[in-house]
Amino acid sequence: MKVRKHVCIIGLGKFGGELARNLALEAEVLAIDIDADQVNEISAYVQRALCLDARDFAALSAVVSSTFDEAVVSMGGSLESSILTTLHLKQIGVPRIHAKALSDTHGSILTLVGAAEVIFPERETARRMAARMLNPNLLDFVPLEQDYLVRDVEPPKVAFGRTLADLDLRACLNVFVLAVRKQIEPHFVFLPGPDYLVDRGDSLVMIGRERDLGFLETVQGLPVCPVVPH
Repeated sequence: MKVRKHVCIIGLGKFGGELARNLALEAEVLAIDIDADQVNEISAYVQRALCLDARDFAALSAVVSSTFDEAVVSMGGSLESSILTTLHLKQIGVPRIHAKALSDTHGSILTLVGAAEVIFPERETARRMAARMLNPNLLDFVPLEQDYLVRDVEPPKVAFGRTLADLDLRACLNVFVLAVRKQIEPHFVFLPGPDYLVDRGDSLVMIGRERDLGFLETVQGLPVCPVVPH
């Protein structure tokens, strides 16, 4: 079964709040803000929501530990607050920290104190929109039906060392592999051929019905089209 990530979101404005809601659909989310109203608003959508001042190291380290997979610092207009919070998360030992920046200088400082990724939400939204306008892709013209989606799926253990042709997932479960996300030397293999060998650590980017993709995530074997291990 796929292990759910543990993620901390600090700062619950428009960007942080929307991010927390979406992540909570498939991850364990701790949402933090100094504003009690923001915390109350998000509490119904995430696994845990707390009102505290993330600039206070003792308070933050009491609820966030190095066992969290990732954290996002999405604090509003205070450069000092986001920089200090990012530094605290680094000191706590959170493995990967994303931080929202208000300027290039702010972003540079966030990187220096421990942010693995600096986010400029408006810039990135504009770039994605420009890319879609200049290079539209098929999914922009053919919206997926409600019960179809594209999802990263960790293949069951029985798939390791087998080719996609051996697994024949399209016939078994009516799902199609669009790409493979490689964890070692991270990169994508797009439209892998039938002779592609599934390796440990691979994630399969697949399109299919939600129930079929969910079934594939929860089984250890492929009972519809059984694969005999070596």
